[in-house]
Amino acid sequence: MAATAAVRLQRRTVGIRRALAPIAEARGMARSLLWAGTGITLVFVLLAIFAPILSPYGFDQYQSGGRRFAQLAHPSHAHLFGTTVQSTDVLSRIVWGAQTELEVVGLALAFGLVVGVPLGLIAGYFGGPFDRGTVLFMDAMFAFPPLLLAIVIAFLLGGSVNSGVLVAAIAITITYIPQYFRVVRNHVISVREEPYVEAARALGAKPLTILRRYVFFNVVQNVPVIATLNAADAVLTLTALGFLGYGVQPTQGAEWGYDVSRAVSDAASGIWWTGLFPGIAIVLLVTGLTLLGEGLNETINPVLRRRTIRQVDFAAPSMDAGAELLEA
Repeated sequence: MAATAAVRLQRRTVGIRRALAPIAEARGMARSLLWAGTGITLVFVLLAIFAPILSPYGFDQYQSGGRRFAQLAHPSHAHLFGTTVQSTDVLSRIVWGAQTELEVVGLALAFGLVVGVPLGLIAGYFGGPFDRGTVLFMDAMFAFPPLLLAIVIAFLLGGSVNSGVLVAAIAITITYIPQYFRVVRNHVISVREEPYVEAARALGAKPLTILRRYVFFNVVQNVPVIATLNAADAVLTLTALGFLGYGVQPTQGAEWGYDVSRAVSDAASGIWWTGLFPGIAIVLLVTGLTLLGEGLNETINPVLRRRTIRQVDFAAPSMDAGAELLEA
């Protein structure tokens, strides 16, 4: 039993090394994009994880020590990014907003992958009426603008689901399921006719076994890249929902789109800090996720990936080197 477990662990280790090999071999612009995007994204991930520690106040806290914060206070030592018209601390709302953004985006991507990838596998492998019906339904969803579709879903679920984070995640999920479905389905259609899949069928392997062992890992290479790029777009969709008032409600959590929406009227009065810092946070997070996705695409995609070329010296060995070898 111990030997079997060791063999399995060794196989998993080898599989992980093979999967991470393209990232380790990345060079040039691909490496720069990958590490820059990873660094920026990691900063926001750390902000989200350690928000209770890093944030000086709560996302909706407007007083401390029995004294109310000043409204629309300029950035100072007490409030590094100033305060809003509700007397809340702008820095605290940015830190807590990172947690809200990543939570919603993470749930949306997880829901999209859980629904879109299996549907693409089944429809692409089996075909038939189920494939045609699913493709027709997904194409119909593509006909709607993503933001409009997200607004409609958020409006319909707003009265039945109490969690604003869950409502926003589901609304964003609906817009990305067709993308995962079509990418996976198109790859499965090309892979299902490969010789190794035909050999598995000839040996009597069940369809579920073929999908799990021979098809799945050969069609999901592009899914992480698409998910990363969709994460950047999901941040923009979430902030747009918050700007329009259909996203996370202000009593449920901090959200950068809502803050920018409330700051529009402040900007007309020369109050710049309530909208500038949430806007910078949005730009930085979207930029980090975009760079990460582009870096992964150029690293993982075999068409774009550049391998290191090592110079080989074909010169004949010298006579001294040959004599040394004979003496040895």
